[in-house]
Amino acid sequence: MTSSDPTAKLGKWFSWFAWIALLAILYFWFGGILDRQQNPNMNVTSYAQGGRAVVELEQNRAGMYVANGEINGQRVTFMLDTGATQVAIPQAIADQLNLRRGTPMMVRTANGTARAYATTISELRLGDIHLQDVSGTIVPGYESDQILLGMSALSTLEFSQQNRVLTITQ
Repeated sequence: MTSSDPTAKLGKWFSWFAWIALLAILYFWFGGILDRQQNPNMNVTSYAQGGRAVVELEQNRAGMYVANGEINGQRVTFMLDTGATQVAIPQAIADQLNLRRGTPMMVRTANGTARAYATTISELRLGDIHLQDVSGTIVPGYESDQILLGMSALSTLEFSQQNRVLTITQ
């Protein structure tokens, strides 16, 4: 076989393709594992108990509760934050959700003081829990792909934590 042998060249190309395909498969497989570690509640577990909606959320590796839900019928990712007064929405996500900026205000964040705008969320869903007319803030400087689910929503719910599982009841 010489280096100009067409079957040798084809074999090299196939070998490169196989390695690239293997790396792509590993990338997507490990990416899915990492996504589930960041958000173990991609499909929120809900059930009814005594006519009330109950949602159970698992803690992620960082000890936070991250879950998929909806705002005004559009899928979003929430991070529950009992230290946040309002539901805090990054400007980019607010634009996608067509939320209107209301009264400007200054808010305190973990990174200091920031300008924000009042807004009202017509409908917020977390599993079978449905909330309407929830007050929130649009925060232009908040760069995240998650919405902080603060006390303007959580204060209307009951919740308890046991064994890395948060049970929320409406």
